[in-house]
Amino acid sequence: MELSLAWRLFKRELQQGQLLLIILAITLAVLSVSGLARVSERLQVAITGQASQFIAADRIIDSPVKIDAAILTNAEDLGLKHVTNMQFNSMVYSGDKFQLVTVRAVETGYPLKGDIELTSGKTKALPQAGEIWFETRLGGLLGYPKSIELGNSEFVLSNEISRLPDAGFNPFASSPVVLMRMEDVAKTGVIQPGSRVTYLYQFAGDEASLTAFEQSVKPLLNSTQRWVDVQSGDSPIAGAVKRAERFLLLASLMGIALACAAIGIAAQRYCQRHYDVVAMLKTFGASAKQIRLLFGTHLLLVTLMGIVLGLVGGVLLDFGISYLLPPEIAAYSPPLTRPLLLGVSTGLISAFMFSAYPLMRLLAIPPLRVLQRQLEGLQLGMWLHLLLSLGAMALLGYLYSQSWALTLTVVAAVLLLGVLLSVLGFVMIRLGHSVGMKTTNPLQLALAGLRRRARQNAVQLVGFSAALVLLLTILALRQDLLNEWQKQLPENAPNYFLVNIAPDDAKPLNDFMTTKGIVATDIYPVIRGRLTQINGEALISNEQSEAGEKGRVGISRELNLTWRNTLPANNELLEGHFNQAADEVSVESGVADRLGIGIGDKLTYIIDNKELTVTVASIRAVHWETLQPNFFMIFTQEALAPFAYTSMASFYLNDQQATNDQSTNGQALSADGTPKDAVILALIQQFPTISIIDVGAMVGQLRQIIEQVSLSLTLVLALVLLASALVLIAQTEAGMATRQRELAVLRTFGASGWLLRSATGLEFALLGGIAGVLAVIVAEFALYLLKTQVFELNVYMHWPWWGIAPVSGALIVALLGVWRCRQLLSQSCSELLKAGS
Repeated sequence: MELSLAWRLFKRELQQGQLLLIILAITLAVLSVSGLARVSERLQVAITGQASQFIAADRIIDSPVKIDAAILTNAEDLGLKHVTNMQFNSMVYSGDKFQLVTVRAVETGYPLKGDIELTSGKTKALPQAGEIWFETRLGGLLGYPKSIELGNSEFVLSNEISRLPDAGFNPFASSPVVLMRMEDVAKTGVIQPGSRVTYLYQFAGDEASLTAFEQSVKPLLNSTQRWVDVQSGDSPIAGAVKRAERFLLLASLMGIALACAAIGIAAQRYCQRHYDVVAMLKTFGASAKQIRLLFGTHLLLVTLMGIVLGLVGGVLLDFGISYLLPPEIAAYSPPLTRPLLLGVSTGLISAFMFSAYPLMRLLAIPPLRVLQRQLEGLQLGMWLHLLLSLGAMALLGYLYSQSWALTLTVVAAVLLLGVLLSVLGFVMIRLGHSVGMKTTNPLQLALAGLRRRARQNAVQLVGFSAALVLLLTILALRQDLLNEWQKQLPENAPNYFLVNIAPDDAKPLNDFMTTKGIVATDIYPVIRGRLTQINGEALISNEQSEAGEKGRVGISRELNLTWRNTLPANNELLEGHFNQAADEVSVESGVADRLGIGIGDKLTYIIDNKELTVTVASIRAVHWETLQPNFFMIFTQEALAPFAYTSMASFYLNDQQATNDQSTNGQALSADGTPKDAVILALIQQFPTISIIDVGAMVGQLRQIIEQVSLSLTLVLALVLLASALVLIAQTEAGMATRQRELAVLRTFGASGWLLRSATGLEFALLGGIAGVLAVIVAEFALYLLKTQVFELNVYMHWPWWGIAPVSGALIVALLGVWRCRQLLSQSCSELLKAGS
């Protein structure tokens, strides 16, 4: 009986449109979360997939010895592709010339991701047996011979390598790279027991298999073996990928917050509309159980309708956006399971937890309300509504992001917004008493309307302010991330590095650069040294620590040390002062944290079998993702003066193609008009001991991925903008019934249409302006937390917002309010009274 009644009432209210707002709100919630989740996951997978080309695989195990064959069997069982590569150093010979090279021996199937870039174009092929592919600079050093000797075998030099996909960025790795087949290594006889070899086991496959493989294999690796992915820090794209993924997660959390605001608004409006209905039902003898069943059934049916419509909308949204994405991003299609489950969870959790308090108030309406309409029953327990709302938001946020930092930042911003709204509501009511009901001009009437609806306006400000806060936060973060990436890769970023510059070559090299019109960056001296003691305490290796030896664990390798008089451009001073005295050193913050180094500590190094002790004067943050030389330790020149050194520098060579000088055959030119290849060849011939590293291809690939990330951020910003607009519309809709009754009264007392239109527009404009001010305060607070705790960006105030946000909020909300009220404002007094009866 009760279910039949509930169904009939549900159909009637659905036909009359009374359930439209709450269905729209739940649909918006599910669509925003499932759609944003799907798009964000697609972009995350695409960005990571594109970035994985920097390591030629999805995952790598780097080991000095062969790994257990069972690990490879495990990978095969999980459906992962894998190849085994070797890397070692050796000498190659051609006639009376010789050169140290880095040998990369690879199996068939390499590279798993990306392409080998030859001077003749990209390829996935490998050298034939008996062939070696070589870097261009090796050809210049040896005079471009037809073959070279490596160990006991002779190999044909068949192709020039422009770049390997997993070449990485290490300006200290000065030896040219040669590529050969794995089966040719045995012929050389170079690898003997005790030889220093690095084994690179590369894997590729779907994310689920890779995760399962990682969970089973990583615990088996020892301290000499490394698990590498695009976010391990070795990849130059690692920082960009991490920040982009955090941004996409944050955008989706913003979608969840918008969804929660929309559902809370809709639930409040739905319950308020049924206060009289509940009073009538109780008057006619309906029991509390029957009323709970009636409205519980309504809420369940509305929730299910909203979830179904939201899921369909989220899938359509994903399909629509996929057509706008570049093919290389649209080709990635992660499973639909998680976005769909997240959408369902969002609909259920937010609908019931955000509706719980309004529903409790609805069910507590007394029968006496049929005579005294001001009675609203339950007046206490607002803390319960706040607790349920914040709990739902935190639960959904963490379920999606798995990040407490992001989730708690959003919750903290909501709490601040709530406190500000409470203070504002109190002030609004207190100041509004002097306004009264004067209707002599639109402003007074608008202020009177704000006073009369102080509580309702506070609820409306939640929606308006939340939408503006999210827009400001997402817009600011997107711009800051793009600016950060542009600083890392300016248009004239160095595309060539020079290493092993002897002190005697510095002046001739500078003259050569001047002649060719090439501007080089700073020259960094490079000295090898080992850190042996901290405050007199000897350092031990990881292996010694695992063997049970006592002591502080240090860095188990020699470091590249340098000196400078000024702080490098891509470094930030965190503590202390940059080196001034001869016995002072500046330490990178990551190493300082790992080794427990602080200002004033004494560090002892062994350099050229001599001991050097210095004092830590400063701690620096280093932006490792920039394609610039970076150092853990920076000394003064006086401290390192007794030691022999070589230097390194970098420069940018213009890639603009020749169009007028036909003798260049379309080659790129330097500033003096010399073809680019000729400049590099002349540099190699004039300075044979200087190693030249070409990173131009890497810079180009890095820029391409940054452009894709930028597009991703723009698309997500557009989605959040759309969701915010829908919340504003839903919020404006929430007060229409009350406004309709007031307009009818004012029309009855002779208010003109012009006065009502002006007052309505001003009232909404005031609400929008107040929402804009609140949004700036909360957004600045949220950005401070996000930049310091999540994104590691510089914090600064957005002063233009304090003028732009209130004005924009006033205009947007006023236009929305007047547009929504246009029909009411055009009706006569009798039409308004009939519609409200």
